[in-house]
Amino acid sequence: MTYPGHDHVELNDLFASRHYFRRFNQILQYLLRVAGTMHADEQLSRTDVQVLSDYLTRLDYTFDALSTKYLLAGRGPASRLGSLAVDKQDSGFPVATELMRMANDAQQADRHLANMPSVSELKSRMIRTIIADREVPSQLQFAMSQRLYYEELVKGFLFWIQNDPQCEMLAGSESRRRFLIHWAVYDSQVNLPVIYLMEVEDSGRMSLPKDEFRWPGVQAHLMAQSLAGLTLLTIARGLDTDFDDLHPKRLRRFHVGPMYSASYTEQNGPLRDILEQSAPGEDDNWALVWTLEELDSEGTREERTGWFSKVERETFALDPFSDGAAHTGATRTLRSLIVPQRPFQVLQELSPPGFADVQKFVVSPAGQVLRY
Repeated sequence: MTYPGHDHVELNDLFASRHYFRRFNQILQYLLRVAGTMHADEQLSRTDVQVLSDYLTRLDYTFDALSTKYLLAGRGPASRLGSLAVDKQDSGFPVATELMRMANDAQQADRHLANMPSVSELKSRMIRTIIADREVPSQLQFAMSQRLYYEELVKGFLFWIQNDPQCEMLAGSESRRRFLIHWAVYDSQVNLPVIYLMEVEDSGRMSLPKDEFRWPGVQAHLMAQSLAGLTLLTIARGLDTDFDDLHPKRLRRFHVGPMYSASYTEQNGPLRDILEQSAPGEDDNWALVWTLEELDSEGTREERTGWFSKVERETFALDPFSDGAAHTGATRTLRSLIVPQRPFQVLQELSPPGFADVQKFVVSPAGQVLRY
């Protein structure tokens, strides 16, 4: 079953659904190792890795919860629930509606659990049905999957549609404090997780996270600006303009995905040939794009705001060697491709144009991640 527009597909086959979740569980584990490799190469700091690992772990738990919800996709009573909807053209990730439904389920999880038999009671009923009635306990299996799903939601620590900004102290004095503000969204326009890290200097009288007036305003401002269509320059300038005592010094945006696979997505160009020639249907037939956009401040200037007052504004560096740098709104963009060893070998053999400047992380059959 496909959604209108034919860009989404439902995984209503049990084995395809389980294979999809198993693959993403592996990919997210590899992503954690990629972050560690980038730290070893001094592309990411220890704090960066800790923050990214937190969001990637949350994303992994979200996939675990969804895999439990759709554990019996297309079978018996589970068919009435529907199946996981995946964006097959733009991202390879679940559509944003899935996370919206999950957030709604989380609000009512305690009530559902209170009205459900316990796990031990469901297991006992399954055994009696199998031994005494000699039947497949499909109804009880479905009830168990939903019970475990709601238990996962109650545990929390999941990746939601909006993951509100958090603030961590990096350094500072009484007059100037430096913070790392990080937040994440599941962008509904592209159906992809996007993680933001912003380093700001705070010259306010009260420390930003303790300021009951500024901090809620900053959180609301950043969440409203967290759209893939907005450049980093627009986001940073917006904060710089709206908050005179906050000075954004560095802003980074990590796009997790798209994920390409001959089994689940419809890709065009060189990636299609690479995946089609590297044993479609196998566990190592996939590729994940990981993009990092960075915007740095290169200095400050004074701007008059009244007859006798001036404020400090940031001047941001744009890549002078990139065509349309002002349009991209970033100092630099680093694109990476994470692939298993077999697709990487095909990529090397075909050597398609456009991949020479892409940083490549190759996953060996033993699970090691090496950078090329």
